[in-house]
This record gives sequence, structure tokens and C-alpha cells, in this order.
Amino acid sequence: GRGDKKSAFPQVRLVVLAECGTHAVFAAATGPCTVAETVLADTLLPRLQPGMLLLADRNFPGFDRWKAAAATGADLLWRVKSDVVLAVREQYADGSYLSEIYAARDRRRAHGQLVRVVEYTIADHEDAGPIRLITTILDPDQAPAAELAALYHERWEVEGVLDEIKVHQRGPDVVLRSRYPDGVEQEVYGFLLVHHAVRQVMHQAAAQAGTDPDRMSFTRSLRVVRRQVPAQAAFSP
Repeated sequence: GRGDKKSAFPQVRLVVLAECGTHAVFAAATGPCTVAETVLADTLLPRLQPGMLLLADRNFPGFDRWKAAAATGADLLWRVKSDVVLAVREQYADGSYLSEIYAARDRRRAHGQLVRVVEYTIADHEDAGPIRLITTILDPDQAPAAELAALYHERWEVEGVLDEIKVHQRGPDVVLRSRYPDGVEQEVYGFLLVHHAVRQVMHQAAAQAGTDPDRMSFTRSLRVVRRQVPAQAAFSP
């Protein structure tokens, strides 16, 4: 449980790295609910590689986490909170600007990290305030501000991933059966492996059909796979 709240069922916190285009989870970290998401996220950073673009919401940015993630060679596009001070160092034609971020302990601001800032608002949206993104891609020609703003909202694809696993694959109102931490972790990774297998099948089918995996139904694909499972019972794993 979290704090003084207790539950009759096993509880676990899960943080994942997922590919937006295919919904494939390629890295995951689990821990007790008392462990913060950011702590689990830090253990996933070594899985990043050059050529990746990591999207993250405003709960994750921190100087040390940003520096560690950028050191992997991956590019970053993270949302920051509206009260973060980002001084304008250079203004670009696309509306973005060059700035620096600092560690809270760096009171003299002597060891900053260069970032590019993209600010925008979304009309008639519940999040009416300005949205501020920081990125390691400092060249506006490489990634114009409008493209980054549109791309950031792909981050919500991970919410679909979690919905697929928790609601459709596991089933509504179904709890983890294991009583002990090792069993709970094993069960979670079982769900993740099955999800990855279904998504791989969907990716292969989409490639053969020449369509986007996003246009395929996860629930229908899951039902097809479940119907095929009994037919494979005679084969060795």
C-alpha cells in the first residue's frame, strides 16, 4: 500500500519505455508502490540508444536525469512545469529559443546544460496554460518547433499501452494472484511478454497489409491469438 493506505491485493508500480508507433514495450521496471516513478525511470535510462527520441511528461524532468538520458546519445523531448525559469539565450525564427537548465544545487549557475525550448498553447483544451517543452535537438532546421509540438502529444500513446495491458489483456476487475513480491514481478513480466508478442504479430500483419499498426485493433488481435492458443497445445514451447 501507499502511506497508511492498505490493500487486500498485491500492488506494484510499473514504469515502461514503449515505442509510440507499435506500442511495443521494450524496457520495464517494477517496484513497490512506495518507490517513486522517477526512481524506477532512472533504472531504464541505460536502455536508450542513439537514434531514439524519448518523450516524457512534466513529472520526470530533473537536471541529473536529463544529463544521464542525454549521455546515452538519444534525443530528448520533455515537458517542463510552467514555473521553471528558462532564460532566453537566442531566439529562433520558428518561435523556439535556446536556453539552459541547471541543477538546484548549482546556485551560481556555472554548470548548465543547453536546451531548446518550445512553447505553445492548444485552443479549447482542458490544459489551457502554455505547454513548455525542452529538447536536446538544438537546430531548428533539424526539428522545427511545430513538428516537435505535434510529436510530443504522441506521448499519450503509452497510456493506450497501459490500458491494453491492464484492462483488455488482464481483464477488468482482475487482480494479481501472487501473494509475494517475486511472484507479483513474475506475473507482471508475464503480462508484458504476452503484450509484446501480440503487438509483434500486429506489426507483422500491418507490414504485410501496408498499413499503420495504429489502425489495427488490439482487442480483436488479442481475441484471435487466444483462439489459436489451444491449437498449439501439442507443440513444445
